[in-house]
Amino acid sequence: MTTTTTQAADTDEADLPTLGELLLASAKNNRDRIATQALVDEETLLTRDSVRNALVAKHDGRMTCPWEGLSGRLYTLGLDDVERAFLGLVLSIVGIGHITIAVVEDLDERRLVIVERAIRGLAGNDRIAIGTRL
Repeated sequence: MTTTTTQAADTDEADLPTLGELLLASAKNNRDRIATQALVDEETLLTRDSVRNALVAKHDGRMTCPWEGLSGRLYTLGLDDVERAFLGLVLSIVGIGHITIAVVEDLDERRLVIVERAIRGLAGNDRIAIGTRL
């Protein structure tokens, strides 16, 4: 491949939407959008083949997240406790699964911030300041 062809291929790939962008575009409602955004922000779960195979499907030519049925597969995806807790909370955003909010104890700071942002989005109030007060 010549340099010009390689540059054209790189430009074409840069123009392609990411999986996260495709999933966000196909979100059916606000809960789906918030849950999908949390997965996109988390960055690592959607890179795992087991999660993509369980969660991502093509429906009517669009990439979608058929959330139904995923909660029963949480323990078959090869996730560690923190990843499973995070994904369980994401499922609870769309109204699926039975996970207690107490699992936030297992989350690292990065994932906790993502969950906080998602909860504020669900509440319809992203202006709430969360942090240390004097």
